[in-house]
Amino acid sequence: MKKFFLILFSCGIISTTIVFAQENLHPNKDNIQDNSIVAPESLNEHLATLLHEWQIDFSKSDNMCRQGANVVFHDSVYTQCLYDMPTEMELSYNQVVRQYIDMYANRRRDMVGYMLTIGKYYFPMFEEALDKYGLPLELKYLPVIESALNPVAVSRVGATGLWQFMLRTGQGYGLQINSLVDERRDPHKSTEAAARYLKDLYAIYGDWNLVIAAYNCGPGNVNKAIARSGGKRDYWQIYYNLPRETRGYVPAFIAANYIMNFYDKHNICPIESFQEMIALDTVHVENQVHFNQIAEVLDIPLSDIRRWNPQFKKDRVPGNYQRYALVLPINKMYAFLEKKDEIMNFRRDDYITHRENTDGYLASSGSSVSGNGENVYYRVRRGDNLSKIASRNGVTVSQLRSWNNLRSTRISAGKNLIVRKKAVDPAVLETDAATMAQQPTNPETATKTVNAYYRVRNGDNLGKIAQRNRVTVAQLKSWNGLRSDRLSVGKQLIVNKKTVTVEEPQPVQQTAETTTSAKDGSGIISNYLKQQLEESTTDETEVVTGASMEAE
Repeated sequence: MKKFFLILFSCGIISTTIVFAQENLHPNKDNIQDNSIVAPESLNEHLATLLHEWQIDFSKSDNMCRQGANVVFHDSVYTQCLYDMPTEMELSYNQVVRQYIDMYANRRRDMVGYMLTIGKYYFPMFEEALDKYGLPLELKYLPVIESALNPVAVSRVGATGLWQFMLRTGQGYGLQINSLVDERRDPHKSTEAAARYLKDLYAIYGDWNLVIAAYNCGPGNVNKAIARSGGKRDYWQIYYNLPRETRGYVPAFIAANYIMNFYDKHNICPIESFQEMIALDTVHVENQVHFNQIAEVLDIPLSDIRRWNPQFKKDRVPGNYQRYALVLPINKMYAFLEKKDEIMNFRRDDYITHRENTDGYLASSGSSVSGNGENVYYRVRRGDNLSKIASRNGVTVSQLRSWNNLRSTRISAGKNLIVRKKAVDPAVLETDAATMAQQPTNPETATKTVNAYYRVRNGDNLGKIAQRNRVTVAQLKSWNGLRSDRLSVGKQLIVNKKTVTVEEPQPVQQTAETTTSAKDGSGIISNYLKQQLEESTTDETEVVTGASMEAE
């Protein structure tokens, strides 16, 4: 009899243990505890980094609200606040959600204060897109945990922008991504793409918690968690089968909804910026333009243009590739339209350095060295400007101005401009040299070469000196035996060579040497290229600088 009761008691203990284990395997959303979750990256971002990337001046903020100490409430208060929020999304409370509320209200309270101010700019934009697609407006807080409202945020795996799109996903929803433009960083276009993506995910799962989880880790990982959980489609029932980072994602989203609505209960207040929110509009750009050109002509801080247009990664708008929308204040937008040509031509050679065609350099280099060449002319038409003409002919604006003795960039229709220096056929040069050799010489007169010198001053370089004296950098280096472009202040350079007639006849050897030099003038550029190739292995920077200077 005792054995019977002992066996019955043991069975009862085993049954209780099995039931308890099953309850832990499929936990209730109210008693979930998890110490192994990984917080979203945005919660671990340094505040100093965020302040820099937000590009908003908070240093002179006139903040009437003074933040006090955090107030901690009983679980029932958090539960009731979340439950009473007017939303179709289930914002349930548990201990994991409590961890994130405490993180926002205590350790990250300063970040919350800044995001409340930044949200005044972004949240209306988010709400408009979400409402357009019939989505819950509470989804506007997704970028709070995705990027901390940082439009240029990049995660460790490459997710970019406010909504943290991966490259393939962003391209799949129509976002353009190339070396100069990344529309994942465009607040308007990325928000539109995010709304469409969330709508598609809801069509798959029909549950907003699963949608948010899939947004974070991808539909594939959510489907695996559902399969491992026996087909259950409740987020909290598949919780422990999700990746660790995604486990904390939905609780962080619920906590963000709480803190952005009840921040005042925890003595958190918006940290107001000194900068005023100004009315913005877009202007379409159809030419290449650099932010610095806009900033200097229109007198706009460069940081403001970057903040309004974070999608342009290198401060360049490639409007020649396709038409792009540029965001500017309304008053500056009208100024941009009025001064468009001035902006496009302002220091263009400094900011737009890519050349459309470089055949002109190859043709002009030979003639410039030998001193012989034919000018190629172009008649200016209505609508032309120097930058267009230079780009079309593979030269620079400074070359056009030098060749045509222009003091400004203004040109009139009908004017003939030298646009290239065309090399003369070597056969013609040889014929001319032979003809000159056959001509009788006066035995009583002779010629000699006279050097013109220049003393190097502070700020000089070979390019400037060559341009000032209408010679090439290669000629300067050849005449002065220079192996690099480096100059020392006070050094005397030969900057020109003139042939003059003298009474005394010169030795025949010197005349022959001069003739040989003229006939083999092309050898100067050959030696120069050979020298450049040799120097490229030891000092690549000097070679590049030299090429840049000669191009000018």
